[in-house]
Amino acid sequence: MSETVKISVNKKQIELKKGVTILSAAKEIGIDIPNLCYLKGISKEAACSLCVVEVKGARTLLRACVTEVINNMEIFTDTPRVKKAQRINLELILANHPLDCMTCDKDDDCILQDLARQFGIEKSRFLSPDQVPDKKQAAPWQVNPFIEFNPERCVLCGRCVNACSNQANLEAIGFALRGHRQKISTPFSRPLEQTGCQFCAACVQACPVAALIEKPRIGKGKLKDLVPSDTVCAYCGVGCNIRIYKDKNNELIMAKGIENSRINDGRLCVKGRFGYEYINSGDRLTSPLIKENGKFRKASWQEAIKYTADKLNEIKTRHGGDAIGVLGSSRCTNEDNYIIQKFARAVIGTNNVDNCARLCHSSTVAGLGLAFGAGAATNSIVDITDSDVMFIIGSNMAETHPVIAQIVRAHKKKTGAKIIVCDPRYVGIAEVADIHIQHFPGTDVALLNGIIKLILDKGLENKKFIEEHTEGFEDVKKITGKYDLKTVCKITGAEAQKIEAVSDMIGNAKNMMTFFTMGITQHTTGVDNVLSVANLALLTGNIGRRGAGVMPLRGQANVQGSCDMGALPNVFPGYQKVSDPKVREKFKNAWGVELSAKPGLPVSEFAEEALKGNLKVIYIMGENPLMTEADINRTREGYKKLEFLVMQNIFLSETAEIADVVFPAAAAYEKDGAFTNTDRTVQLLRPTRKRPEGAKFDWEIVCEVATAMGYKMEHKNTREITEEIARLTPSYGGIHYDRLQETGLQWPCLDKEHNGTLFLYENGVFKKPNKKGKFSALEYKPAKELTDKEYPLILTTGRMLYHFHSGNETRRVKAINKFVPRNYVEINPEDARRLKIKDNDRVKASTRRGSISLHARVSERPKKGVIFIPFHFREAAANVLTNPVLDPVSKIPEYKVCAANIELAKMEK
Repeated sequence: MSETVKISVNKKQIELKKGVTILSAAKEIGIDIPNLCYLKGISKEAACSLCVVEVKGARTLLRACVTEVINNMEIFTDTPRVKKAQRINLELILANHPLDCMTCDKDDDCILQDLARQFGIEKSRFLSPDQVPDKKQAAPWQVNPFIEFNPERCVLCGRCVNACSNQANLEAIGFALRGHRQKISTPFSRPLEQTGCQFCAACVQACPVAALIEKPRIGKGKLKDLVPSDTVCAYCGVGCNIRIYKDKNNELIMAKGIENSRINDGRLCVKGRFGYEYINSGDRLTSPLIKENGKFRKASWQEAIKYTADKLNEIKTRHGGDAIGVLGSSRCTNEDNYIIQKFARAVIGTNNVDNCARLCHSSTVAGLGLAFGAGAATNSIVDITDSDVMFIIGSNMAETHPVIAQIVRAHKKKTGAKIIVCDPRYVGIAEVADIHIQHFPGTDVALLNGIIKLILDKGLENKKFIEEHTEGFEDVKKITGKYDLKTVCKITGAEAQKIEAVSDMIGNAKNMMTFFTMGITQHTTGVDNVLSVANLALLTGNIGRRGAGVMPLRGQANVQGSCDMGALPNVFPGYQKVSDPKVREKFKNAWGVELSAKPGLPVSEFAEEALKGNLKVIYIMGENPLMTEADINRTREGYKKLEFLVMQNIFLSETAEIADVVFPAAAAYEKDGAFTNTDRTVQLLRPTRKRPEGAKFDWEIVCEVATAMGYKMEHKNTREITEEIARLTPSYGGIHYDRLQETGLQWPCLDKEHNGTLFLYENGVFKKPNKKGKFSALEYKPAKELTDKEYPLILTTGRMLYHFHSGNETRRVKAINKFVPRNYVEINPEDARRLKIKDNDRVKASTRRGSISLHARVSERPKKGVIFIPFHFREAAANVLTNPVLDPVSKIPEYKVCAANIELAKMEK
């Protein structure tokens, strides 16, 4: 039990835990002590001296932000002595500060201004006109398009430095020089992009004045003129809580991370901070479009809905419901995805419904489902701080999930927890790793089998857990016996010493959290890779408690939710199998129609089935397959052969361009409804602005098409849909709209009395008939396409920090697109020298499927023999090159391995 102390603040008695500061103690009883440099959990420089208080028996005034309370302490915050000192200290700060509040962009958003008003200071008595800068000073390191630094406004509080160091955990800025010459700077005044800065702008949010400000915000209104709304970030699956501000013209102006939220506690990444701007784009669709004679024309909603419904009914009558494919979206809400899968099953009469999770985490859903019973993260983001080893395999989290990476870095910095990274590239998180294994893409099963064998050889497995809570162990023990170090090193290209060290670190871990993303899943052996990760967790007993589990990090805001909602070809909402007669009966009674028991097609097979003539129609909500599918030239051929292609989208995307009908939809920041994040937390979105006139909500469009087809789907709002989900989905049984207005809830949440589930499989009880976790004995299988003389390099693809998915959003964000305007290929220096390629050379990258032209980035990041290309750029689309061969179970394409060649591009004449 924590020791408590009794104190008084302004003669008010309080009992609290020992170790609390005076500042926090006072706040607990509603007494605010002025401060400028303090930021809870991030910064306590004690530099401003505004928080001084009088303590009985103390010879001097004490700084409340760093002085801890002791028993029987008597504290006074409002004596004449205190107020005089605070006022003098404030005037000293103001003495060298510009007096241009009325024209400052942070007018009414400035703590220093608030304090000056509180103390009634209009002008500092120490003001020296020749010391106050009368014009903006230039900082040599602020050439980026994201962050403006105004050194003349800086009060040297240190909050920005500490936010970068303790919140973002990057240390891109710091104090330079001493005395009156002291300033905030980057190392040697280099541009921020030459430091470790990721432009998350934690420093900007921490700044109490206008020394740091978001460049896109400048000149677009003051805080008092903006309207804030709290919602959930629409980019990756972390689910950051975000406050977005709009102006009187319905334009989004700036974003801040919401502090004290369980998920991100004020943190954001560069996309969360600046990526809202695509919402304002003039490219937004505002009218339905119908294609006639190869060209789009505007149509009324009534005409477009009727035309679409008639066409769908006609093709369904001629060819049957299974000639139609439906695609949901991980960028749309739970309610949108619930309605789209209901539309496919109840209206079209098919299970040919899928979402883009097929292309990223279908291996996770299948693999973790087989091993544990549920294809979802076993633990919570908050659990990270309970682990002593963090095992990161196939995840570039510093770029794909930057806020998770910040939390991982912070945990290591604070506690000394160990980080292991296994990745073919020297990814960002490897910079702080204790061990980085750089293995060849596609060799994960061999690597993990080798680690398992070493753990067994050393007797470090959790024998009690294995015996009581698992099955299939002996088969794994037998098969991994073949994977000695020599064999594993030959297959993976990894160093034996590092594999040994990893086995020791994992085998001796008290609590290990495993993180993976698409470096594990996007393979023809994706399910095997996930099962191998599960084997390691079961072997060491690292599951079923806080700080110990398996965390697949979801790539888009609602990958988890779109799958939970049944936008998959083999399950209804809540992963209830379409093949189960009792489940079908339940949904038949709810929806009033007979339902198919036949599992449908995955989206990765839509194009091939269209080419064969089996699929006649695809109805797409919010996705862009002609950028995201593997071998997009082949995909385009298939989609062009369709009789009818319907799109709901916010922009005329690459896929929308070839559609027959395009419906204009509301964007995520214009919606309510819910996203389910990477740790199963269901969170409510709130609209941050009105949707464009002429656009409709995705669920609303689908309901109108369904009704026009003869099936009444007349939901009035998302609340009604949320309640229907709760009635039919056991794991969401207690997740009601009213409850989500108060807080997020983690499924399983079984009823109104249930508070959600922080971690799964407590006490080793798995969601399987025999309650046991299942080991899987797996042999290493090479990738389907290997290198040869013509294609001697391994191509792997993925995301980068600044852009997102098919680029339709971030490439319409001016600051982001200005900073990274074009695609590139990373190549190891040894490979570059051999091929006579220099940094920034124009090169041609080729595979057996096609070629693209782009710029070379010579870098130590990829392993020798490996090249890396991001997939966000239409002009140099990586998925022209990727191999469409599928995992036999999950049907995910092999985006992470194919044979490639690079050569200098021929100069155009």
